[in-house]
Amino acid sequence: MASNDVTAAAVSRHSSVARVNRHKADWRGWKFMWPFAVVFVFVFIIPIVYAIYISFFKKQMIGGTRFVGLGNYAALMHDQQFWSSVGRVALFTVVQVPIMLFLAAAMALAIDSMKLHGTKFFRIATFLPYAVPAVVSTLIWGFVYGAKYGLVGSLNDLLGTNIDMFDPNVLLASIGNINTWEFTGYNMLIFYSSLSTIPHSLYEAASIDGASEWQIVKSIKLPELRGSLAITVIFSIIGSFQLFNEPSILQSMVPGNAITTYYTPNMYAYNLSFSGNQANYAAALAIVMAIITMAIAYAVQLRSMKEQMK
Repeated sequence: MASNDVTAAAVSRHSSVARVNRHKADWRGWKFMWPFAVVFVFVFIIPIVYAIYISFFKKQMIGGTRFVGLGNYAALMHDQQFWSSVGRVALFTVVQVPIMLFLAAAMALAIDSMKLHGTKFFRIATFLPYAVPAVVSTLIWGFVYGAKYGLVGSLNDLLGTNIDMFDPNVLLASIGNINTWEFTGYNMLIFYSSLSTIPHSLYEAASIDGASEWQIVKSIKLPELRGSLAITVIFSIIGSFQLFNEPSILQSMVPGNAITTYYTPNMYAYNLSFSGNQANYAAALAIVMAIITMAIAYAVQLRSMKEQMK
């Protein structure tokens, strides 16, 4: 009996020490994490809280800043310029994102096929536009699109055509082309990373069983891309709804008033805040756009999870 009591006491002490050690280990993990947590709070959490706070106020020439509650949000729901910009980026997303991801997936499949000559050069060349800053990319394409001084203008003189990439009817497609050029390589690397995890023994087994190259792509490679496709779709939707750099830079290069101050929601918020002295209204606009973007991204994620569970 005495030996049993000693054993029980030893086990109890060991359990107590283990619990203390686990507690200390947890705190040691937090010590490594706190630098990021501090930066995250100051750079991300506090600005969001402040934006929500000021969105409930309105600055007036007479009377100063006063509390208006949901007044800014109510006004935003009836703002035709805001909904025009939302509709424009929604159309941009629906058209540009599928084209970009299709090209990225096709390039990843071509590289993974091991039948493409100069694979390393092709991979680097495809990714290189992503390394170019968005401002520089837009300026490059702006000069290419120039009907009087750019490549398009030279082609018009050579072929006798009258192509205008800055025409309001095709301007959104021109911006979409810039975005596609910038981010196709980035998404291609995500797809290629997913394909690289597939054992090549599966390809060999499928070939021995008589599967064609298309059957291997359809039955083995494409299912493997579902997870990475969901990630790229979500990132692309978020990026599209944040469209700002390209239209802002092209605004001074496009003749007339084709790119208005409310061409995209981000441009509208920027101009309201820094040019129109309406930071409170701009904050409400930013909060609404964040909610819309998160809702769409969450819906895409749920659909992707259901597809993966099938």
